[in-house]
Amino acid sequence: MAPVFANDASRNKGIQERFAICDTNRDGKLTLDEAKGCMPRVYDHFTWIDSQGRGYVTVAQIQAMADR
Repeated sequence: MAPVFANDASRNKGIQERFAICDTNRDGKLTLDEAKGCMPRVYDHFTWIDSQGRGYVTVAQIQAMADR
C-alpha cells in the first residue's frame, strides 16, 4: 500500500528520497532501468512521464505527475 502523505511537501520529500535511492549513477535522471523494481509506479507510467521521449525522467517530472 502506498504511504499517505499529510501534504504535498511531505509527499515531495518522499519522492525525492526514493528518487535518490533509485538514481544509482547519481546523475539526477532516472532511466526506465533504474525505475524498474525501485519506483514501480514511475516504471509503469514511464512513457507518459517522459513525454518528450528523452529516455529519462527527473524528480520534478515525477512530482508533477503526483500532483495530477
